[in-house]
This record gives sequence, C-alpha cells and structure tokens, in this order.
Amino acid sequence: MHSVWMGEFMGTLVLLLLGTGVNAGVNLRKSYAEGAGWLVVATGWALAVLCGVLVAQAFGSPGAHLNPAITLASAVTSGDYSQVLSFWSAQLLGAVCGVTLMALHYGPHWKLTPDAATKLGIFCTNAAVHNRMANLFSEALGTAVLVLVAAAISSHGVAANSVGMGAGMGPWLVSSLVWSIGLALGGTTGYAINPARDLGPRMVHALLPIPGKGGSNWSYAPIPIVGGLTGAALAGLLLRYAHL
Repeated sequence: MHSVWMGEFMGTLVLLLLGTGVNAGVNLRKSYAEGAGWLVVATGWALAVLCGVLVAQAFGSPGAHLNPAITLASAVTSGDYSQVLSFWSAQLLGAVCGVTLMALHYGPHWKLTPDAATKLGIFCTNAAVHNRMANLFSEALGTAVLVLVAAAISSHGVAANSVGMGAGMGPWLVSSLVWSIGLALGGTTGYAINPARDLGPRMVHALLPIPGKGGSNWSYAPIPIVGGLTGAALAGLLLRYAHL
C-alpha cells in the first residue's frame, strides 16, 4: 500500500474530494455554505491541495504531483518520461474516485438544485466568456505559473535566501500558490490547471445518475487538457535550461 502510484492515487483522491466538495457546498441548494462565493472556493481548493500533497507523501509519493501537467513538466525538465503514464493513471483514477465520493456525500442535494449548469460546474470547469484561443491561453498561463513557482519554491536560490524556512513549509507554500492562481487568474476558466481535475470529474458527471444533470459539455473538455499540458511543457522547457 506504500508506493509512488498509491501516493499519487490517494493524494489526488483527497484533492478532488475536498476541492469539488467546496464547489458543491457553495453551489448546491440547502447546503449551509450556499452562496459563500469565490473567495471560499479558491481557499477551499488551496487547502485541498495542501491535504492532497500531505496524503500523497504519506502514502509514498514524495514529489506529490497530483496533476498530469506537473508530471509532464517534471519529465520535460529531467528528460525522463518512463513514469509519466503510471503517474497519469493514478491521478486520473484518484480524481474519479474522489469526485464520486463527493457526489455521494451530497446525495440528497442534487435533486433540490434545479439548474443543470450549476451542477455541471461543481464537477468540471467552463469558460466565463467562450473564446477558445483565450480560454486555451488562460489554462496554459495558469498551469505554467503553477509549474514555475512550484519549482522556485524548492529551488537552490530560494533555499539559499530563506534562512529559517522549515522543510515542512513546501506543501503550505504550494497551497498558497494555488490560492493565488485561483484569486488572480481563475475567474476566466475556473482554473483547472490540472487535466485530471477536469477530465475525471467530467467522466463521473457523464456516468452518474444525477437528477436533472444535463450534458457534460464535452466540446469544452479539450481546453483544460491541451491548455494545461501545453503550459506545463513550455514551463518545463524553461526550467530545463534555467537550472533552478
């Protein structure tokens, strides 16, 4: 039960359970958190990342990627692609299991929420203004920032200039990074910045018998996948030659 694959699976499960859980709490009818707003959503996702990273490390994944884009960026930076598909499988399956638990947890609330778009938005992302090139750029930029700043947190330069920063601060700083991305860049597309975070829940939405759920908007699905992986690959190339 203690392995890199299990760490990625369990960490991503917790990330999606808590992240989509805050989406549900803020949007579903008769939830005590209904209407709490974007600040609560961004904070909830940031803390979900913190919890997911800690669980992933505890179960055997010290790098705690939890995100196919981070895995791709790491492979581009190092030149080693041997573990990419294994990591991706753990992350996608973890996302599916985590969001399924969320849907079960909020079971009685789905039929009380009439709007199909609101229910879909709990599971996966969508553009506030539909413009495919702009939406792709938003996802690529957000993911590139995630990759670059996460790499900077663990870089030699930051370590040399951060006297007294404890080793356990890394997950907290990454959580703060995700919080900042959500607040600053998330308003355009809902900041998936993680292909598994969007694809896994979209699959669950399509498969579960949620009352009045409507379609799963598969026409938008390539945006967070292509945008996220493109931004990650470009950031990985920069890191490869920057030698942080």
